[in-house]
Amino acid sequence: MKLSIVILCWNDLKVICDCLDSIIAGTHTTEYEILVSDNGSSDGSPEHIRKNFPRCRVIENGKNLRFALGNNIGIDASRGEYVLILNPDTIIHNGSLDRLIEFADRHPEAGAFGCRVLNPDGTYQISARPFPTIRGEWIAATLLRPLAYLDDYFISDVYMGWNGDTERLIDWQSGCCVMFRGELLKQLGGFDEQFFYYYEEVDLCKRVRIAGWPVLFTPQATITHLGGQSTRRFKLAFELDKYITRYRYFYKYYGREGAKSCRRVTLASLRIRLVGFSLLQILRPSDYGKDRLELIRAAMEWNKRIDPVRLVEYGEEPDFALRAAARIT
Repeated sequence: MKLSIVILCWNDLKVICDCLDSIIAGTHTTEYEILVSDNGSSDGSPEHIRKNFPRCRVIENGKNLRFALGNNIGIDASRGEYVLILNPDTIIHNGSLDRLIEFADRHPEAGAFGCRVLNPDGTYQISARPFPTIRGEWIAATLLRPLAYLDDYFISDVYMGWNGDTERLIDWQSGCCVMFRGELLKQLGGFDEQFFYYYEEVDLCKRVRIAGWPVLFTPQATITHLGGQSTRRFKLAFELDKYITRYRYFYKYYGREGAKSCRRVTLASLRIRLVGFSLLQILRPSDYGKDRLELIRAAMEWNKRIDPVRLVEYGEEPDFALRAAARIT
C-alpha cells in the first residue's frame, strides 16, 4: 500500500462526503486506503460512510478522543508507506495526492511533507509556519513581523513574503493536511496525546526534525480547507484548550522557565489585542467585535489566574476556567 489517508470525524457528515468524493475522483495513479477514525459521532456519519463509501474503513472510537488520540488510532491501523493526516472539511484538488506522492518519492531525505492550502474563496491559507519560540511570540505579539523583510532575526510565526507558491524547507505543516513516512511516524509514536487541541502537528513535525528528517513543502499538491466546523460551537472552551496545549508545548521544549515566559508573552499579546479590538469596536461596532472582546477578556482572566508550571505538572486550572467554559453552548 502506497498511501494511507487518515481522516478524523466528529459529527462531520455535512463535509466529509465531499472530502471523500474529492479523494476518490481526483486520485488516479496512487494505490491508497482511507481510514475514518470516528470520535463518537451522533449525526450518522459512520453508517452513511459505510453505505456510500464502501472502500473506506471506519473505526468507531465510541466517544470523542480529540485530535491526537483519534488520529493515532487511525495511524496504528494504517498500512501505507506514507500516511496522510487529513481534515474532513477539506477538498483535494484533482491529481494533488498523486503529485504529493511523486514529490515525496523524489525526496527520500525528507520525513514529512506539506502542501498548498486554499480558503474557500481561493485565497492562500497559511498552513506552513516556523516553530514557536519565545522570541518569535514576542515579535508577533508586538506586531513587529514586517521587520522579517529586513532581517531573518525577526522571523516569528509566519514566513513573511512567502505565499506557499514555491518548494521549500518548512518547520511544520498544518494538521488539516500533512503527510509523513509511515514507518517514521510509527517509530515516533504518532501524535503526542498531551496535545489534545492545537500544537499536535507542531510537536510531531518538531520530533521529525529532531530525528534528523527535514519537512518539505510543495505547491504542486493543493487542497481547499473550509475551516473548523466543530470548534465554532464552543469558542471559549476551545480557546482555553489552546492555551493549555500552548503551555504544554513550551514546557516540553523550554522547561519551566519557558512555560512562565509563555504566560508573560501571552498576557502581553492579549492586552494588545484588547486595545485594538476595543478601538475597532468604538469606530465600527458589530456583534462579531463584541463577541471577540468578550472572548479576549475571558482568555485574559484565565491566563492571569493560571500557574503554567502547575497546570502542566499537576493539571491544575482555576475554577474560573470550568465555570467560563460551561457557559458556552
